[in-house]
Amino acid sequence: MTDASTAATGTIDALEGSPFSLAGSAALVTGATRGLGRAIALELARAGADVAIGMRNPGDDDDLVAEIERFGVRALPVRMDVLDLPESRAAISQAAADFGHIDILVNNAGGGISEPAIDVSEEDFDAVWALNTRSTFFLSQHAARLMRASGGGSIVNIASQAGLVALPGEASYCISKAAVVHMTRCLAVEWGEYGIRVNAVAPTFIETDGTSEALSDEAFKADTIERIAALHRIGVPREVSGAVAFLCSPAASLITGQTLPIDGGWTAR
Repeated sequence: MTDASTAATGTIDALEGSPFSLAGSAALVTGATRGLGRAIALELARAGADVAIGMRNPGDDDDLVAEIERFGVRALPVRMDVLDLPESRAAISQAAADFGHIDILVNNAGGGISEPAIDVSEEDFDAVWALNTRSTFFLSQHAARLMRASGGGSIVNIASQAGLVALPGEASYCISKAAVVHMTRCLAVEWGEYGIRVNAVAPTFIETDGTSEALSDEAFKADTIERIAALHRIGVPREVSGAVAFLCSPAASLITGQTLPIDGGWTAR
């Protein structure tokens, strides 16, 4: 078992070196080519992990591969549309085979629609659920089977503050992310005996290409900053990726079943 895998087994007493290091571990990040996914992939590499990059079209982002490899670790692009479960399971298995093990899965890919609850169609609800919740469950399940066989691992789900509070006009998204929060607890309780830790982070609005359109509305941006009740500013990707890397590390070896809000105080109000 690698030193990084010690994070999943419940103790860091015998660990040599920094408890924040991921040296020797192998990770896979879904939706890794942009926004939070890209930042997380780079953060895990910076901490010493080899990283499989989940992307729809491997080869389309050689720059990310090069950025990861500059940290002296391996980068492995894998074809992965999380709505295609057979393809995604194959990608996780490919990463485990190429790296020799899989220690970390970050379920980052997701999205939603903005629509009043009274107008949400069955098709839209099902699409958001499939993207955010169904994929997270079944990809975690597949990774956990591989982690169980190798002695443990760490799964981090990217939930949202929307899973902790109600956002008007975002009902289907809020519901799907609330399910991810509780799923995190359920999987942690079941899989702890296998040395697998399962946690989540719940970010507020973060400056990425995915939020740029919404935040370009000055009235919306001002209201959002006001709701981020303690710090009153929009977050940046590394404020999320650093927390993810921590949760994957031996330093978090006694943390499981938790959702960490990264929201500047929004949910504390």
